[in-house]
Amino acid sequence: MTHDTVHVPLEGRAYDIRIGTGLMACAGAEIAPLLSRPRVAVLTDETVARLHLETLRTGLAAEGIEMTALALPTGESTKGWPQFSRAVEWLIEQKIERRDIVLALGGGVVGDLAGFAAAVLRRGVRFVQVPTTLLAQVDSSVGGKTGINSAQGKNLIGAFHQPSLVLADIGVLETLSARDFLAGYGEVVKYGLLGDAAFFEWLETNGPVLSKDRTARARAVRRSCEMKAGIVVRDETEQGDRALLNLGHTFCHALESATGYSDRLLHGEGVAIGCALAFELSARMGLCPQEDPSRLRAHLRDMGMKVDLSDIPGDLPGAETLIGLMAQDKKVRDGRLRFVLARGIGHAFVTPDVDIPVLRGMLEEALTG
Repeated sequence: MTHDTVHVPLEGRAYDIRIGTGLMACAGAEIAPLLSRPRVAVLTDETVARLHLETLRTGLAAEGIEMTALALPTGESTKGWPQFSRAVEWLIEQKIERRDIVLALGGGVVGDLAGFAAAVLRRGVRFVQVPTTLLAQVDSSVGGKTGINSAQGKNLIGAFHQPSLVLADIGVLETLSARDFLAGYGEVVKYGLLGDAAFFEWLETNGPVLSKDRTARARAVRRSCEMKAGIVVRDETEQGDRALLNLGHTFCHALESATGYSDRLLHGEGVAIGCALAFELSARMGLCPQEDPSRLRAHLRDMGMKVDLSDIPGDLPGAETLIGLMAQDKKVRDGRLRFVLARGIGHAFVTPDVDIPVLRGMLEEALTG
């Protein structure tokens, strides 16, 4: 299969996102031009290491590149100070110099943590993202947001640090569980909703075959990356447009917090539910027709995804508590909640003017539904 390239033309920090099958096996040829010496340090997690580390090692060795690796525990709880400091100290022990490259092999947790480690190590070393989940390939590996979680909330500690290259091997997605694949799809559908109605329409037809059809999968990953890259280039540090990428996330982060960042709710599942809630809120505020949230919910149901708060196992706190958790979000500005709402499918916008009584009423209904 030929490899697609999406270029991210940030001045002085431009890089390519390579998309295709078998990229991990030829990682050496992709990474060699970036190296000043034939050696890389890999940060990964134990699950990914078991599945993919030897493929990567072989791919690098084909170009004479030596690899040293640290596998961190799998799961969101890794994304905190203890494992972060372990990773940084390990990189120092490996004598990683400023001109070397750190390689992040894994999903969003590893990508975020490894990118942040690279950002602070020796005041910044380069890194390459090798995302192994659909969610990481279409979202977290692109755009340079890196970080870890605080006891106070998700991603509150971090830095903007762009990768030097992203290798999105869509073949490795076939090792994902159905649940993990669908969680990643929550971020794919978000791109259609926020700015490309034609892409959403394409997904309505092709979404159900993405896990089996590599050509369709490559197209979905490429379009998602194109959209994210375009937004990042316009607004790298989220002063304006980049906030559109948070469609569904204000709800999602509150729900993740309410479920203790556990496997009761995966991030991408929260994004899908959050997008459905954002469209429902938009309709109730008279911003978009009621058909739009109905159409979105129908598509998520067709995909076999979580759509409603009642799809989350276990008890959830009340509407007031959820609104309080939303107020803890990074997107609060001058103490005002900023939501991404929509005037229709493909037409999202950011606003601080949310009708809180309407929000409260919607959540109360959703919680009893």
